[in-house]
Amino acid sequence: MTEAQSYCREKYTDLATIDNMEDVNLLNSMVDLSKMIYTENSYLAWIGLYDDVNSWRWSLSDRSFYTQEETEFRNWYSWKPNNQYVTENCGELYSNGQWNDVPCDVLNTAVCMDVRGSDVTFVFINNPMQWTEAQSYCRTHHTDLPSVRNMEENQKVTELLPSGQDASDRPLSERLWKWSDGSNSSFRYWNTGDPNEGTENCVAANFNNSGKWEDWNCDQRTGFICYSLLPVSKKVVRVRLMKKSSSLDLNDPAVMEDIFRQLKQKLKDKGVNRDVKLSWKKQSDGKVFHKEKETEKKTTKKKDEL
Repeated sequence: MTEAQSYCREKYTDLATIDNMEDVNLLNSMVDLSKMIYTENSYLAWIGLYDDVNSWRWSLSDRSFYTQEETEFRNWYSWKPNNQYVTENCGELYSNGQWNDVPCDVLNTAVCMDVRGSDVTFVFINNPMQWTEAQSYCRTHHTDLPSVRNMEENQKVTELLPSGQDASDRPLSERLWKWSDGSNSSFRYWNTGDPNEGTENCVAANFNNSGKWEDWNCDQRTGFICYSLLPVSKKVVRVRLMKKSSSLDLNDPAVMEDIFRQLKQKLKDKGVNRDVKLSWKKQSDGKVFHKEKETEKKTTKKKDEL
């Protein structure tokens, strides 16, 4: 995957970001599996989605709840997080106030948070649950699992814990998947059963299954999809139209839309199918078309004769 990323960034823009089903359908129509060079898993192709295993985020995603410094507050125990068991995507609070990364299916008591304006309170829940269960419980009966923004709040949560007991208080809401080009696209097209736990941190499209996505080990050798940003240019073109009927109003929105349709068809006939946007340029009076004056006609005719 890293080799594919380097190649795409050198030759094009980056590995492909897929924003919607239109992109999925386009890729499915373009793929020719007979030309894939790898005999093993030749139906796979890397896209730009990957799991940022070193990123952590709070369950409460409301950005207005945090300042920039508060989102970065951490109180990890020594050498944590370390992904020792490769599936440690959730966090717990030790009774000494420090944090540890653990598998999300670990059973822990929980702490919930109530947010009412600027007033934030924490509630201890003495009921062992997996992290997703704790999140669901807190969101149903309170605001969410707690977001610990500073050492003062960390101390408040710690004081709720019975001596020697840990609580599932600071986990990921999900594995933090990111796009290689930094895009914030939230579109997902996972295959059934994916993504799953483990060290499969890179994503490939399976073109034996409608291009659906699967998480794979990043050192898997397979094909890949790049994309390139085309340069954008703007041109202003003046057009002269001759009315077949004197009663026809060229500034009528329905008439202008019909003219648009005909222009687009002419472009398509010339082989221009995509990435072209047409718009009318309005004059100072708000109109697009004006009747040509006789002096302008004569001047144009002389130029044509020359």
